[in-house]
Amino acid sequence: MRKVGIMSMQRIANYGSFLQAYALKQLIEEFDCKVEFVDYHVGAPVITENADSKNKFVRKVEKGLGTFQYQAPFAHKLSFIRYKQSFSKKYMPLLEITDEMNYNPTLDCLVIGSDEVFNCIQKNSNVGYSLELFGKDNHAKRLLTYAASFGNTTLEKLEKYKKADEVGALLKKFDAISVRDANSGTIVEQLTGKEPVYNLDPVLTYDYKNRCDKIPQVQTNEKYLILYAYAGRISNDEADWIAAYAKKKNLKVYAIGGIQKCADRFEVCSPFEVLAYFRNAEEVITDTFHGSIFSVITHRPFTTLIRKSVGNSYGNEEKLSDLLNRLGLTERMTTKVEETEHINQQPIDYEKVDDVLQKQREIAKAYLCQSIGE
Repeated sequence: MRKVGIMSMQRIANYGSFLQAYALKQLIEEFDCKVEFVDYHVGAPVITENADSKNKFVRKVEKGLGTFQYQAPFAHKLSFIRYKQSFSKKYMPLLEITDEMNYNPTLDCLVIGSDEVFNCIQKNSNVGYSLELFGKDNHAKRLLTYAASFGNTTLEKLEKYKKADEVGALLKKFDAISVRDANSGTIVEQLTGKEPVYNLDPVLTYDYKNRCDKIPQVQTNEKYLILYAYAGRISNDEADWIAAYAKKKNLKVYAIGGIQKCADRFEVCSPFEVLAYFRNAEEVITDTFHGSIFSVITHRPFTTLIRKSVGNSYGNEEKLSDLLNRLGLTERMTTKVEETEHINQQPIDYEKVDDVLQKQREIAKAYLCQSIGE
């Protein structure tokens, strides 16, 4: 049995990170492989201006205090802090991840991805600039990626911060490269001269709807709208509009993943329960990559709010535009929350979307089979 490692953002307390790690593990295990998650050493961020504290304890304290600055019900803030604090203890065992870090194990194959594993030009000190995410010093016979993303890192940024040559040299050592978006594909082509394979995020590639038996039934006595966004990213004006819109439609606002000013409830749930809540929602408003994906795989009416990147600020325009374009759903995007009323009234041809997903799942299966098994 081949020993395969996955190096991703699997320790992040985030529903999307967990569900994509779980999905990729399931996909690889289909090829009679023993899968384990591999950790990387966090490096110093390339962008030091306004960077987070390097001290892990200080970062946790700062984030905890920052939670109380958000405009949201006090009870929701306490629940949010408890949710973040308990996430790893509750859910990492489901991925067979322990507290002990797993650095540089000897493997038959190391798969780097999915997630923004190549997003190296940023100021997040939880990730930093780590060349291990580009395969440096690995102890695997084969090295590949699956749906890896550079996120907001562009070729221009790599050149500006003088990292293009170093990153390019490491990328050339991969046996196979799969990316999930056009920006990442362009960078790989420019730095290696080779065209990568394009694969969808594992949450889409793994058929959660039909193959996962861990999604429970969730019963509620009220109709609700899910607002799936990071805390602090929904402006006060947007929150006020969402509250009025939900009231007009006689819907409660359920916040999942982050606390929100306009939420009637902040749902603390397991990653698999998230999909159950989405499945039962009347509609969804999100400004996240995985919030859009959860809406798609549960066949919900949804609106995706686009945030543009300005300077070194973190936007979502590149990855969300690329994702929804690949799914034929660009009409679900907007920069104005007020357009939700029109967008969510428009039907989605999910039969057509599912056809796209089925074809992409076959492409992903062939890529993984060939790349891992060669």
